[in-house]
Amino acid sequence: MSPAITTLLLLIVSNIFMTFAWYGHLKLGQSGVSTNWPLYVVILFSWGIALLEYCFQVPANRVGFEGNGGPFSLMQLKVMQEVITLVVFVIFSYIAFEGFTLKWNHMLAMVLLIGAVYLVFMK
Repeated sequence: MSPAITTLLLLIVSNIFMTFAWYGHLKLGQSGVSTNWPLYVVILFSWGIALLEYCFQVPANRVGFEGNGGPFSLMQLKVMQEVITLVVFVIFSYIAFEGFTLKWNHMLAMVLLIGAVYLVFMK
């Protein structure tokens, strides 16, 4: 598999874990699972998930970085990661949170981020 595809897949998996670490506890609270957990337990739980995120994020950056023979600059890696984060977040939010909606300004923000990807890949 090419380094570009490997990097992209690792970033997607990484961001799935990151989204669960950052926002999954909110859903657990809504469902009553973590309602009585003290904040430090919620933080430790999220850190445990974030550890899995790092297990994919770090290799994605190592494989993808042009300084290590990969196809992407630092800026390209960062902007790709941000857009992947947004896409994963929107999908997660639609699935996990009833009533989640995207408004026109959210859609415009996403278009601008996609524009950032275009700009960062320009030669």
